[in-house]
Amino acid sequence: MKRMPVVLAIAVFLAQPSWAGPGAGATAGSTAGAEQVKPLCAACHGAQGVSSIPAIPSLAGQPKVFIENQLVMIREGLREVPAMTGMLDKLSDADLTSLATWYAGLKLDGPTGSSAQASATPPSNARIAAGATMAKQALCGTCHLPTYLGQSQVPRLAGQREDYMQQTMVLMRDGKAVGRDSIMSSTLRGMSDEQLRDLAHYFSNLGSF
Repeated sequence: MKRMPVVLAIAVFLAQPSWAGPGAGATAGSTAGAEQVKPLCAACHGAQGVSSIPAIPSLAGQPKVFIENQLVMIREGLREVPAMTGMLDKLSDADLTSLATWYAGLKLDGPTGSSAQASATPPSNARIAAGATMAKQALCGTCHLPTYLGQSQVPRLAGQREDYMQQTMVLMRDGKAVGRDSIMSSTLRGMSDEQLRDLAHYFSNLGSF
């Protein structure tokens, strides 16, 4: 992650003296915390959930349950995201559900629809074809759906940042993606870095949905 957006995120967070989590007067069902933390989320993930920062994922259009699960795991320390350490500590379950619902409802344009979501590398028909073949052989569409839009606790791959997916798949293949679905380690085991690059290139270049 680039340093400037992180500094900006911290500044936005500290500039909100009215921050109040459940322990500071909010009720268990309140979603005030979610509304107050959105500007902080936007500093890295984009105002509308579309990331323009290398290696930072877009959240727009991801399945609600997937986002909700990841937020809970990050808050509870089951998944480590250094840039988000402590960020969700004061958020209630209702806050996390509210955030997940909001991001799931946002539209994610593919590379052809948004310059901010552009692929990390220029589209290559050869690499897209290679990635499509790999995705078919690995049965990626079984869980992520044939459209790769994801479902329930399974993330959307279509239109996601190429660099983020490539980095994440390498971690999964190497068994270093703490807090992620362990089935991905066995699915990606044996794939070369080049094959993972082709997979990421293919998914990131799928059309807008």
